[in-house]
Amino acid sequence: MKVLMNAGPWLTVPPPGYGGIENVVATLVPALRERGVRVVLATVGSSDLEVDELISVFDDGQFGELQKPYNQVMGIAHAHQARIVAELRGRDDIDLVHDHLEVVGPAVLAAYGGPPVLHTLHWDLRKHPHFYGAFPSSIKVNGVSESQLARAPEALRAASLGAIHLATPLAGRRVEAERGEHLIVMGRVCGLKGQHVAARVCQKLGLPLVLAGPVSGRDSQAELDVVAQDPDHPLHGHPDVRYHLDQVAPYLDHDLVRWVGAVGGEERDRLYASARAALFPIQWDEPGGTAVVEALALGVPPVGLRRGCLPEIIDHGRTGFLADTEEELAEWLLRIDEIDPEECRAEARRRFSPSVMGERYLELYERILRGA
Repeated sequence: MKVLMNAGPWLTVPPPGYGGIENVVATLVPALRERGVRVVLATVGSSDLEVDELISVFDDGQFGELQKPYNQVMGIAHAHQARIVAELRGRDDIDLVHDHLEVVGPAVLAAYGGPPVLHTLHWDLRKHPHFYGAFPSSIKVNGVSESQLARAPEALRAASLGAIHLATPLAGRRVEAERGEHLIVMGRVCGLKGQHVAARVCQKLGLPLVLAGPVSGRDSQAELDVVAQDPDHPLHGHPDVRYHLDQVAPYLDHDLVRWVGAVGGEERDRLYASARAALFPIQWDEPGGTAVVEALALGVPPVGLRRGCLPEIIDHGRTGFLADTEEELAEWLLRIDEIDPEECRAEARRRFSPSVMGERYLELYERILRGA
């Protein structure tokens, strides 16, 4: 089987730091290739994931361009997708396209026709009501959690082949790190992730907290200061920047509550693995929960609000705790030592390893091809 895997033009695969979809692709592709699937990866030229073929329009990731006005960047995704159509038109050995490019991907591929398409939904399905409300029937989709699909418009649910939970390469791999006392929130700093709630709770309880992740693409305090101190900077009024400055920064004391910026690679894994617990005070219905799966794989018990996919990932009282309110969240944090880290690791190996995700996607590909 030969699959064209469309990761989009935004970041390299794997990404240098934060990059949700690109990390998913970087986890899935090796598992598929181990099972004999040949992969043609559509991404940017500087990606270094080992694949059978790589196609691209842009040499480097275009994520930074997304900060510009829409009419200046709207052609980026379309240029990337036009390259994919040209590739499909010029060859007949692609059995299936696995698409991850939001809206533009399925819209262009449905108009073109070509090989069967599976489009994976990674985001909030309420974002594009006009498109999802009349989703093209020729495209099959899958979600990353059942709760995500439950909120999908009827036309999108009709095209759905079910949900496949995200995986992490950390499942089954030991990261050497001495367990510390700090709690951690890992991920992009924005209102949806609820870093201000974590900071408020930990400050009240006197528990050390580390916030790790970029703010609107700014990876360090120095980079963020440039934005904050310049009212004319294009990111000065960005919602994530305002959220950090107005709701998170007041809790930062560089002692009990710290923001360490974006971290990646082994440094990120060690920082995560050394945490006593991972906090997920999410303020929205999280569709995928990559960071939750990573916490389990590292033996770091997750504690979060009972929203979105978290109840599907966390077994309350066994592999973590779920709360309905901020007050409950604080109560469960005081009981975090009741969770066995080895139980968390075992759950990750059983449910969230790359081999599990690879097998499930291969089954889905075969199902689509039988139907085609």
